[in-house]
Amino acid sequence: MATGTFYILIVSIAAGLAGIAALLGLNLPLQITLSAVASIFGTVMLRRMRGTATGKMTSQSLDIGQSVQAISWRDDGVARVHYRGTEWDAELESPCLSRDGVLYIKAIQGSKLILTPDKPQQQ
Repeated sequence: MATGTFYILIVSIAAGLAGIAALLGLNLPLQITLSAVASIFGTVMLRRMRGTATGKMTSQSLDIGQSVQAISWRDDGVARVHYRGTEWDAELESPCLSRDGVLYIKAIQGSKLILTPDKPQQQ
């Protein structure tokens, strides 16, 4: 919602600039051009600011490296594991790995946990 609000703010500022141009006596094509240029400039600046802010965030999940134990395995290699108070679908990162003992979360693909027998390193 906040992002949409900023775009509306940019369009409002651009319309305000066109209004000021009208008060100064500039013709209609120049007012429209000024409004369009201000809208494009503001949108580009907003996207750049938003891009640098999200670039600094890490996408490392806190679930990576947590231990789980399989409740049951299906024939297709998918397991049911108990994690964070509920049951999840999980599969081994490689089908040739051992299914026994404690397994660790290596990645999350949608709502499926990818497991490994070796604890991944936190970054």
